[in-house]
Amino acid sequence: MATRGATGNSLEAPKIAWNETQRRFETEDKKAYVEYVLRQDGKVMDIVHSFVPSSKRGMGLASHLCVAAFNHAKSHSLSIIPSCSYVSDTFLPRNPSWNTLLYSEDLKSNI
Repeated sequence: MATRGATGNSLEAPKIAWNETQRRFETEDKKAYVEYVLRQDGKVMDIVHSFVPSSKRGMGLASHLCVAAFNHAKSHSLSIIPSCSYVSDTFLPRNPSWNTLLYSEDLKSNI
């Protein structure tokens, strides 16, 4: 039977924390994150930036960070503006089920 070390388990999802003060979702070591700005009186989360250091790229961290942000938005009844190019050009095309949370000018009257 093969065993893996504590850091070798690729099936384990990274721990993502919500840093409300800095308005971002980040990994435990704070080196990878997505940043957001609240708009429309706090009812819209504009994801403006994502960063994963080169040493941690290719591990799916950016996707995990986005899922954390989108889950947070969903549970707090927020809409999302995907200003960050990773979110709009990579994450959403690969995960179209999240499109239901996207902010639309048509919804503005409901916000």
